Amino acid sequence: MIAQYAAEAIEASGYFVPGFSIQSGSGGASLAVARFLREKMIEKDIKASFALGGITGQFVEMQKEGLISKICDVQSFDLIAAKSIGENPDHYEISSSLYANPHNNGCISNKLDIVILSALEVDTDFNVNVITGSDGVIRGASGGHCDTAAGAKLSMIVCPLIRGRIPTVVKKVNTVITPGETVDVVVTDRGIAVNPLRKDLLEKFKKAKLPVCTIEELREKAEEITGKPKAIEYGDKIVGVVEYRDGTIIDVIKQVK
Repeated sequence: MIAQYAAEAIEASGYFVPGFSIQSGSGGASLAVARFLREKMIEKDIKASFALGGITGQFVEMQKEGLISKICDVQSFDLIAAKSIGENPDHYEISSSLYANPHNNGCISNKLDIVILSALEVDTDFNVNVITGSDGVIRGASGGHCDTAAGAKLSMIVCPLIRGRIPTVVKKVNTVITPGETVDVVVTDRGIAVNPLRKDLLEKFKKAKLPVCTIEELREKAEEITGKPKAIEYGDKIVGVVEYRDGTIIDVIKQVK
């Protein structure tokens, strides 16, 4: 359902046109969106100019079908993608600098039309956390999350409203990784929230009769089911700092008590 809503939102956004460019994260919901988009691309005879990012076999197969012209690969997520780099002259291995370096005028993430990203948490200011879990413990790296959100014309977060007994949409995320001003849309199984900065998208989604609601309404829906989770208790010791793509420090991670 998340993937279907996301694909319908992309179709209505105005960016789903011949020659569009796309990146999809490695999360299950993000990958599922690509499958729905594939069907729409075939139906409307729309082909993408390039796919970017950590590449999966899904994009490789779409390229073989003639739906994607070029693949720019900064990280192969599976053996299908890795093998394709060695065999396909239109599947390019690129450096992390060419991918997302904000000081590189030609970085490809700034040329993206659409990026579909996952999230551990999203808050009511559209800030996204992809580093610390609901227990406050560091889970892993963020990859190009904040880079592509800043660079793409349409940055879309896809996530379930609730994971287990824990709400995904919250009042304040544990750790800010991707600032809310760079996030355009949050798609959940219970509705789609559009950043107030993107009134153009909100109008298009309403016209397409998509299940639009506010981010606050999504948080309320989640808490109606789960209740308000107990706040994580942190100590004073800083165990990590979050450096944004321009080198500024936007958050710190403290040790969990």
